[in-house]
Amino acid sequence: MKIDIHSLHFDAGEKLLSFIDTKVSKLDRFHDGIVTVDVTLKLEKSDISENKIAEIKVQIPGENVFCSRQAKTFEEAVDLSVDALKKQLQKAKEKQR
Repeated sequence: MKIDIHSLHFDAGEKLLSFIDTKVSKLDRFHDGIVTVDVTLKLEKSDISENKIAEIKVQIPGENVFCSRQAKTFEEAVDLSVDALKKQLQKAKEKQR
């Protein structure tokens, strides 16, 4: 599984990158056919504190699974996205059977 991490409008630190890598690599437990995972981190310019967005696109044979979450921290946004993707990947695996 190949993991690509992109950060828009800021530079992601090494600690954040390793956190994302650890969380996203656990997705292969829920679907063994994951080809690539694209993680995009966006810093939205707004007055609200929940201005950090994590978008994760998982490519599996036959389809793509996508999730986007907004939170106060990138870690929280990635956490919420990974939780949602787990359910989507389980459904996709069941559908393939």
